Amino acid sequence: MSDTPDPLTLVPAAPSVIAAVRRWLGYLEHERRCSPKTVEAYRRDVRQFLTFLAGHLGEPPDLPDLAALEPRDVRAFLAERRSSGLDQRSLGRVLAGVRSFGRFLERNGQGKVGALKAVSTPKAKPRLPRPLSILDAKAVADADTRAFEARETWVLVRDAAVLALCYGCGLRISEALSLRRREAPAPGAALRITGKGGKTRMVPVLAKVAAGITDYLKLCPYPLDPDGPLFVGVKGGPLSPRIIQLAMATLRGALGLPETATPHALRHSFATHLLAKGGDLRAIQDLLGHASLSTTQVYTAVDTTQLMAAYRAAHPRARS
Repeated sequence: MSDTPDPLTLVPAAPSVIAAVRRWLGYLEHERRCSPKTVEAYRRDVRQFLTFLAGHLGEPPDLPDLAALEPRDVRAFLAERRSSGLDQRSLGRVLAGVRSFGRFLERNGQGKVGALKAVSTPKAKPRLPRPLSILDAKAVADADTRAFEARETWVLVRDAAVLALCYGCGLRISEALSLRRREAPAPGAALRITGKGGKTRMVPVLAKVAAGITDYLKLCPYPLDPDGPLFVGVKGGPLSPRIIQLAMATLRGALGLPETATPHALRHSFATHLLAKGGDLRAIQDLLGHASLSTTQVYTAVDTTQLMAAYRAAHPRARS
């Protein structure tokens, strides 16, 4: 039996509320099949909420107190959490956890906590994409970068070809792996890509990218059906995205790249590097298959951020 005290016994709340929290956590774990980390995060969120209410209301809250809450009470809780250093994204997650508990109470006939629905979710600033440098992106798409590995040459060339498509054509990893053998591009050709929502786009293929795919096809030990997958695994079946993600993890270690250097970061790199070289924003939108220009415009912020970083590092008056 564990000597660790149950954290709920330390929460200043009425026994009826504590009992409801226990049932809710059990529901999350056994019926919703939430991960242990999610259950623990939700437990922590509600514990903080109830502890705040005890001070805010002047006494441990009971179920009628929860039902009587007003939006200003919930906003006061969020303000208190914000003052402790939480950002907008974390505040949104906290509110989601508390709302889950409120919905559980309502479904079980223990009162409506309408104030939780009345408060808007804090809007988080969109996270800027984190592209790789041009040199790192090129190294990632070069099979020689992984020459130190005891892997079959065709596997290393295959992985490099997939990553070259992500960087050289701005493809999502799912789009690269969905290509059929008959769609293998020739130098100077274009790929017809079906992206999210069934939206199709034409993407030109650089000679370097096409050459990488040609090298892979020459080395691949399996006969490839024209209507079968272009990229196959070591047993000849469709290549799993997980294999490319693991290859990228190896490259991160070899090149000293951050955890944000994922296959999808190569798509970000494609857009950012085109923009930095004077690429037209609407053309980049078409190449990426974005439905809205506003989605593509995030790369202008990335470009500006990198420009200012270079300015601060190099200009003699930047630190004066």
